[in-house]
Amino acid sequence: MPAWFRAAPGGSLLITLHVQPGARRTEVAGLHGDALKIRLAAPPVEGKANAKLVEFLAESFAVPARAVRVVRGEKSREKVVEIAGSSLGPEALLGDP
Repeated sequence: MPAWFRAAPGGSLLITLHVQPGARRTEVAGLHGDALKIRLAAPPVEGKANAKLVEFLAESFAVPARAVRVVRGEKSREKVVEIAGSSLGPEALLGDP
């Protein structure tokens, strides 16, 4: 199992991310050490990058935004995010079928 994700109690998925705000577009950019790197088309001010991240992950995992929660790293580029209630696995971020 890759180091950037793991199952959490209750069926949730925990994903370790390295986030790069201020990018031209929001996209997965591959691995960054033991984290998955995500570029965000949002500035790192007033929670805009976190809001964009939650929106991107909710859409990627086909869950409502309330099912996505930043568990650790609210004001850091290194984050752990919990996704609850998705029938999709972490490959949803990689675009794999």
